Amino acid sequence: MRIEEAVIEVIDKVHAYMREHPESELHRQGKMFGVLTYDGGYLSAFSAKLDGSYHHEGFVGPVYEMRELPVGNSKTESQRLQRLLFAEYRFLNRQGESKNLLEIFANEKPILSPEEWFKKGQRDNVQCTKDNVQCTREYPLPPSGAGECCGPKLLQEAFRNGIEPKEMAEFWVGAPSRTEIRREGVFYAPCSGKCVPILRHMLAGTEVKIIADEFRRSVSGKAIKRLYEDEYLLVVEKPEGLLSVPGKGDEPSVASILTDECGYPVMPVHRLDQDTSGILVVAKNNEIYKTMQAYFQRRDIFKRYEALINVQGDNVQCTKEEGVISLPLLPNPYDRPRQMADIQHGKPAVTRYAIRERRADGTMLVDFYPETGRTHQLRVHAAHPDGLDAPIVGDRLYGLSIPISPDGKESRLMLHAAEIRFRHPVTQEEMHFCIPSHF
Repeated sequence: MRIEEAVIEVIDKVHAYMREHPESELHRQGKMFGVLTYDGGYLSAFSAKLDGSYHHEGFVGPVYEMRELPVGNSKTESQRLQRLLFAEYRFLNRQGESKNLLEIFANEKPILSPEEWFKKGQRDNVQCTKDNVQCTREYPLPPSGAGECCGPKLLQEAFRNGIEPKEMAEFWVGAPSRTEIRREGVFYAPCSGKCVPILRHMLAGTEVKIIADEFRRSVSGKAIKRLYEDEYLLVVEKPEGLLSVPGKGDEPSVASILTDECGYPVMPVHRLDQDTSGILVVAKNNEIYKTMQAYFQRRDIFKRYEALINVQGDNVQCTKEEGVISLPLLPNPYDRPRQMADIQHGKPAVTRYAIRERRADGTMLVDFYPETGRTHQLRVHAAHPDGLDAPIVGDRLYGLSIPISPDGKESRLMLHAAEIRFRHPVTQEEMHFCIPSHF
């Protein structure tokens, strides 16, 4: 069975369950489901519990049924009890190797919850035994809920039963989330904080195809167009798919490419998401960089983005011709680089918008005017139910639909930094650049 057919079958099954159970949590807050295909059939799973139970007919059970811990008398005692539990929570891979959660997360950075986001993270020393020698080793406590997502459940069931997995996908069913961008019928990659460390162990020696990972695009051969240059700064047009500044890996970036071309370090004074195209200002020395940074902090720079958004159904939010979205944002500590809305802990994020064109295919061309510069701000404000509730076309993080018949031609992110206006940091001349997106 093709994975797309398995996904549709599971969604239909969950919809039938929701009709039979009008009190189900899925009507208030949906849930991530997953499928794993193999020769002859498929397995299905849901994350954590569904309506208070780990067990529902037709879905695999938990890797380890978490039991309630006794209440510790202190934070240290509670953490000790949690470690004892995590030590029993073991995961297989294809070679039959088994690791518990403490071993899997031993070399991972600690993850802060939203409540702890502005506080300093801590690591705890725990006693361990290695080669019969008692030692002290620093173990970060695994994040809450680690191992309860669909991917680990599906793989554990497969390896326990000698099943060779072929493809795997995770998708949302039920009401949309009010914090993260989660929509029914959308594929999502495994969360980076909870799942990826576990899957790194479980997928060793296998070639399982994870569907959501297929939408990364190569940037080879895409040139950076120079729009303006003097001895102080550069203004360039960044192609989609290219980083603004170097990341953790060896991927090229605007900064690294221009540094090689100029023969000395240059610094983008602001950033565009990797999948966003458009106008980028680059400083040629540190003083210009600091001056331009101050412009951005004082909001002395005018910026306009063009986006093609996908309106789904009777969308009330998109009936206005213009408006303001104010939705505080916070990095999702369990799923970087995704952002989430958080009224209590998020930092202010404000976007003005104006609808420029409504199209017969259900898309709309929109001008965005960001008044703050949070990561993924425009993408989240477009997709979130309390924003426009209409994701940007081609957004694989916040709005990618299930490819029922994938042909490898998924659209690029239709977001483009189209216009910028500022005073030259030295000459004080008015600088104005406008490059339409042609979306």
